[in-house]
Amino acid sequence: MTTDSADKRAAFAGRMTDILNLSALGTAMCLGYRAGLFEALDKLAAPASCAEVARAAGLAERPVREWLAVMVCGGVVELAESPQGEDLFLLPREHADFLTLRAGSDNFGVYTQELPLLTRCALDEVQQGMATGAGVPYDRYPSFQDWMGQVAATKHRQVLVDVFVPSVADGEMARRLARGVRVLDVGCSEGLVSLLMAAAFPRSEFLGIDISEASVKLARAEAARLGLGNARFEVCDAASLAVDADCAGRFGRFDYITAFDSVHDQTRPLEVLRGVRAVLAEGGMFSMVDIKAETPLAGNLNHPIGTFLYTVSLMHCMQVGLVDGGAGLGTMWGRQKALEMLEEAGFDAVEVCEIPTDPFNTHYLCR
Repeated sequence: MTTDSADKRAAFAGRMTDILNLSALGTAMCLGYRAGLFEALDKLAAPASCAEVARAAGLAERPVREWLAVMVCGGVVELAESPQGEDLFLLPREHADFLTLRAGSDNFGVYTQELPLLTRCALDEVQQGMATGAGVPYDRYPSFQDWMGQVAATKHRQVLVDVFVPSVADGEMARRLARGVRVLDVGCSEGLVSLLMAAAFPRSEFLGIDISEASVKLARAEAARLGLGNARFEVCDAASLAVDADCAGRFGRFDYITAFDSVHDQTRPLEVLRGVRAVLAEGGMFSMVDIKAETPLAGNLNHPIGTFLYTVSLMHCMQVGLVDGGAGLGTMWGRQKALEMLEEAGFDAVEVCEIPTDPFNTHYLCR
């Protein structure tokens, strides 16, 4: 064995050790996040005994002690000692800034749940799909979809109306919304985007479309509960907008169309974009928000969470996009592919915009 080969083996052995430790740490962090342990430690704000941590979280002491041991070995929680020699545990504020609800958009802790949820939902189906390439249907991910809805809801409530909309075309769209325009949200799920905007801009009219009858039913109920007569919801496949005269005629044209992290999951994404183009009014705008990435793999080698996002794609986004012979774009379809498809769909003026407070998504503003 050459020296270079021996060095390479040793380096990879160390890398494997890191992988196993970090995989285990991620699993334990998911459990602690769900159990409220990070919130409890943050509120204690000082070195505390295991019993105090368990009591603050409302949990049993013995399993909490084992969890704290994982956190200490993983460098998340710091270990100290009382004058009596008892172990004390501290979550530094600088760490809590990324692990607790108060962190807002900087809360990375919430995402420790993502891969465990995906594994629980569809690991066997994903493994089978490695042989068939058939993908995994959307309805195999109910608990993951519920969780994603909660995460998206938290994010939209924090930034949609006060941060994102004012950033669109340097405030031009916010001014139009205030005066009154027609808005379409593609892949609306339970309708939160339309509901938030309908409440903020009562002179505008909002339509959300989704293929899920259950989601549309929930969106309609919430609009009624909130008394938002300017928001309505319909079951519709956005891929049919360009070819289904009934849909296009029934809905009309829109001055503003949005699609938040939904295009890359579509089985027929190009048809969706063509549909959007078909119902966009003259002078209208289309905001497509999607994961910030490059299309070539080499362009993502230094992406800060590239490994994580490719895994999410492998376990979910690519899988649902492959169903029924679909395109299977995946999470990391990237800027170059997005621009190519937008041009093919008929958009000749596309601006790639940064999103305030959101370093992980790109805003493609199409006119």
